[in-house]
Amino acid sequence: MHVWTFLSFIFFTVLVAIISWVKTHNHDVSTTTGYFLGGRSLSGVFIAGSLLLTNLSAEQLVGLNGNGFSDGLASMSWEITSGIPLVLMALVFLPLYLKGGFTTVPEFLEQRYDKATRNIVTALFLTSLTVVTLPTVLYAGGLAITSLFDLTSILHVSSLTALTIIIILIAAIGSLYAIIGGLKAVAVSDTLNGIGLLIGGLLIPILGFWKLSGGNILHGINTIIVQHPEKINAVSNTGATPFAAIFTGVILVNTFYWCTNQEIVQRAFAAKDLREGQKGVLYAGIIKIFVPLILVIPGIIAFHLYGAKITNQDYAYAYLVSHILPAPLLGLFGAVLFGAVLSAFNGALNAATTMFCVNIYKPIINPNVDDKKLVSIGRLFGVFLVILSIIIAPNIAKAPEGLYVFMKSVMGYFNIPTLVVVLMGFFTKKVPPIGAKLAIGFFLIAYTLYKFVLKIDLNYLYVYGILFLCCIGIMLITRVIAPRKEAYKLKDVKLVDLTPWHLARPVSSLLVTTIIYIYVVFSPLGIVYHAHYGTRLLVITAIYVIVSFISFMVINKFFNPDPPAKVAEAPATEEGGEL
Repeated sequence: MHVWTFLSFIFFTVLVAIISWVKTHNHDVSTTTGYFLGGRSLSGVFIAGSLLLTNLSAEQLVGLNGNGFSDGLASMSWEITSGIPLVLMALVFLPLYLKGGFTTVPEFLEQRYDKATRNIVTALFLTSLTVVTLPTVLYAGGLAITSLFDLTSILHVSSLTALTIIIILIAAIGSLYAIIGGLKAVAVSDTLNGIGLLIGGLLIPILGFWKLSGGNILHGINTIIVQHPEKINAVSNTGATPFAAIFTGVILVNTFYWCTNQEIVQRAFAAKDLREGQKGVLYAGIIKIFVPLILVIPGIIAFHLYGAKITNQDYAYAYLVSHILPAPLLGLFGAVLFGAVLSAFNGALNAATTMFCVNIYKPIINPNVDDKKLVSIGRLFGVFLVILSIIIAPNIAKAPEGLYVFMKSVMGYFNIPTLVVVLMGFFTKKVPPIGAKLAIGFFLIAYTLYKFVLKIDLNYLYVYGILFLCCIGIMLITRVIAPRKEAYKLKDVKLVDLTPWHLARPVSSLLVTTIIYIYVVFSPLGIVYHAHYGTRLLVITAIYVIVSFISFMVINKFFNPDPPAKVAEAPATEEGGEL
């Protein structure tokens, strides 16, 4: 390894650690609110930064760029369409979460259904985080770092040994943030690493196009358009993420991820008020529009430059980065990548310890435990999870369709049933607890049959959509047969100010219409067929302005003007009450 690469890596990594310590060393983490929710003091900027860095992790950089290498822009649907669930989070879910003063999603499910439902969903969350998320983040991070710096050659060890060393290092450092510092330390380090990732991540496609064209970036972009039009077609129905799946599995998985996934929504729960929470969520949505520049485009560039030399799509990103960055910048980017891995790891770890303490240890094992003892228990549980993740991570086999598809297909066991019971909990009043349990049980059995027994030749994203509708049907049937005796009503605990952000709806409208615009641009109607694409873009942009205006009017129609009171009331459902 070049000495400047090593020094720049150490410099940025230590700088983030020092700033995080300075920002949080006086923060009280002896209480559950201080440790798990950062004292409910996070501003919109820190929420957005923490959301993005928890999301933009190694499995994203490695996996999605691998999909970009093989499938092109069709794989950007995971990123671009995230804006729609983030709008739902800002306008619908977050006001309700903050109104109820919840610390965890299962806490809401206990109030809406019963303790058994809370325990089942908590078990699903913890299993997904422990068995899938944490080990996969460690594995992907280890794979990226070892490939980027060629640690196998430097350390003179086998690839498995080098991978294991990096996995242990990531787990150890990530633990210091999440176990010792709590959520606020995680959020601050996330934001700092986020700045580095956005700058470094955007630098990769710029330098990639520069190298591709021999010094003319615009010419490099045009080369991809002309020579690989199939790679920039975002509406292709081939590959691992077909366009049609956006309206089934992709939108469902993204809605779970941004609206009901404890690892993510915990950042919004920590908002000082609704206004800052909505800012953070929508800021994240705006930045997500540009994320394919970091997570998909480099894979396409790698395909053009080194397609014949890259035998496994998951190595495409690290191979490109190591060949286009000079030594000092390679070290800085390695530090940023390392920080992204830490962010995803410590975010998942913090979410897991929060759910264990709040939803299992305190209500089931020791109801009389005080805050200080509960935080200590959370730290011990975090250490246990770290050790378990280190053991599992090196044994994750590379999936045939790539790391990212593997993770998304396995996570279906946990995210779709959780999304169903949360949605039905908010949008209905009389679905009974048995409905939630039957829906979860049905999904687990049916998805297992699809994945391991029946071997149906149907993309898993379409299966998600089918089973999602079946689960809703089951819950609605139980509502008819055995409804709750008393209609559920969400209580306002008046924990934070619920005055909404006055720009929430206009920004939401802009997000939705921009997503549509981008898909039209990267389609056969736009620049996929490169001839005269400048004229086409002019026409499409004019249409975009019109659609934006219509979208703004529609959102204002369905989301009524802000109430004058400090507490924002939730929108009404057809049942005539709260969601």
